[in-house]
Amino acid sequence: MRVMLFCDMEGVAGISVWEQVNGGAALYEEGRRLYTQEINAAVRGCKRAGATEIVVVDGHGAGGAWSFKSLIPELLESGAEYVLGHTWARYIEPLRQGCDAVLFVGAHAMAGTPDGILCHTVSAQAWYNAKINDTLVGESGIVSAICGEFGCPAVFVSGDTATCNEVKNLVGEKVVQVPVKTGIGRYAARHLPAVDACSKIEAGTYTALTRRDFPEPLRFTSPVSFTVELATSDRANEFQCRPGVEIQNSRLIVSRGESFWQAWSQFWMDGAQHPLLQGG
Repeated sequence: MRVMLFCDMEGVAGISVWEQVNGGAALYEEGRRLYTQEINAAVRGCKRAGATEIVVVDGHGAGGAWSFKSLIPELLESGAEYVLGHTWARYIEPLRQGCDAVLFVGAHAMAGTPDGILCHTVSAQAWYNAKINDTLVGESGIVSAICGEFGCPAVFVSGDTATCNEVKNLVGEKVVQVPVKTGIGRYAARHLPAVDACSKIEAGTYTALTRRDFPEPLRFTSPVSFTVELATSDRANEFQCRPGVEIQNSRLIVSRGESFWQAWSQFWMDGAQHPLLQGG
């Protein structure tokens, strides 16, 4: 059994403010430790469940040299491989090779979720909303749709309660949910202690993989549109002259393709070059 863990920081227990997830900020090292502990717990659960290949993708854009490298290398659990420093939602080699399941650890809710801790969609500064066809999606929805293109289902999610509900509503009731905190607004939450959060995550990943009653892979009817409502009009300039991408107005960008992967690739073709479009 081959699995991929797509990981983020904002959904980790104990994390409530940007200073814990932004590289170089005063509380960032505290956030990194909490993050690494939860990822290690998920890896342990996958190993116990019999996963033969575990690929962990750091999907947190912490800014600058820290982006997608927030996991602490010397503290990582053995028995997995870790993808650090890759452009957000573009590493698909495990999917090309054949991946049985994707698991979301530390996930956060989409932009505008009232009880979503640090909620945003890809960029808190640059994006307002995103849709696949007519379905409003956050980051977990985007990654689920990418994985769905390769027949890979999303089987597990941990994060705040709002995020778990968001993923369940998108991929179905069969996804195993482990809420580790409940939002009280955007910057405050009722948290589990790290030791309990990690215990529940390890048990949840084990359950998700051993019961083998997976949700269906998330797929959208072709042709597929990916629509992003930008926060400000100046962001639209970054999408000029991209094949398959239309600037409908000063804040609305639409990419169309026969598949979501095509629409996403056209839209995100050089996302790494834009510091405010880095994801996580």
